[in-house]
Amino acid sequence: MNRARLYGKQRNPLWWLGIAAAAFLLVAPYVLPLIADDFWVAVLAEILIWSLFAASVNLLLGYTGLLSFSQAVYFGMGAYGVALGLDMLGLSFWPAFLLGMVVALVTAAITGFFAVRLTWHYFAIITVVFSLIFYYLAVGWKDLTGGDDGLPFLLAPVFKWGEFELSLSDLTFQYYFMLFMVGACFYLLYRVLESPLGRAFVAVRENDSRASLIGLNPYWIRYASFVLAGGFAGVAGVLFALFARYVSAQYMFWTVSGEGIVWMIVGGARTLFGPALGTGFLIILREELSVYWEHYLLVVGVIVVLTVMFAPDGIMGLLQKWMTRATTTRSTFKAEADVTKQAKESLE
Repeated sequence: MNRARLYGKQRNPLWWLGIAAAAFLLVAPYVLPLIADDFWVAVLAEILIWSLFAASVNLLLGYTGLLSFSQAVYFGMGAYGVALGLDMLGLSFWPAFLLGMVVALVTAAITGFFAVRLTWHYFAIITVVFSLIFYYLAVGWKDLTGGDDGLPFLLAPVFKWGEFELSLSDLTFQYYFMLFMVGACFYLLYRVLESPLGRAFVAVRENDSRASLIGLNPYWIRYASFVLAGGFAGVAGVLFALFARYVSAQYMFWTVSGEGIVWMIVGGARTLFGPALGTGFLIILREELSVYWEHYLLVVGVIVVLTVMFAPDGIMGLLQKWMTRATTTRSTFKAEADVTKQAKESLE
């Protein structure tokens, strides 16, 4: 009985909401075509990819306190790594996938070595500079990258055994592949945040001077966060390139990082799945409004301003408040009912 009560306290309404969301994601390729259109399955796969990108921004800003505009660089390097591996080097799927991840990680390790020596607005400025450097390199090296025109490429099979093969050209398999890879990255991110390293990120964010007094090295803590965030952004870039069968220099521009920051703010910083909520909400809004109004970004701007003013914890923060309030109200009513019942029994 005590064990059941313990689990009951742990499994708050948000836990059940997460289970419902996970169940929907598992059956989405079969349910969405029945209630909407096959197009929305592709949109959901894109949301998953960009959610991972927003989570990488959240790791830096939300958990470590670093406002970075260079996440687009690692996103683009991951995308170009897998595209060039498949198109120019003739690699099979998994070596090309790994190449994209390694290129993004190495780029993050090199740029982070210099960037995290700075903090506050100086850090933000140098990340913008890095983004501009890599963007103009990609635009100028058109023979290799395709520049603004982009670089289309053909997919290799994910798995092949004789005549049997699994390929991302199958849209249902593509969706589940994206879901699995993004889910694995979110689980890895969760494990990192729950580890002593994750606690160190938060300690440095809150007060780096006090963190150094207990033996933490703020520089290396920030550097670890920077490289990890670059790695997650690189995986998102690899997945997006495979999803779109195309990569372009425009995805390395600093404004792409700005979009990730907006998604994180609207969804809720300092939470694991808040950026995913913000990404899903704003991409669905984009798909609906862009059909009727080309200046739909004005609506996004208003939403961001209202979020910062009235809901600084984002959508996830609002959900947590509503769930806590509902749970508290239900507990209060139950306690009052128990007191009333006990009073009646004592009178009898």
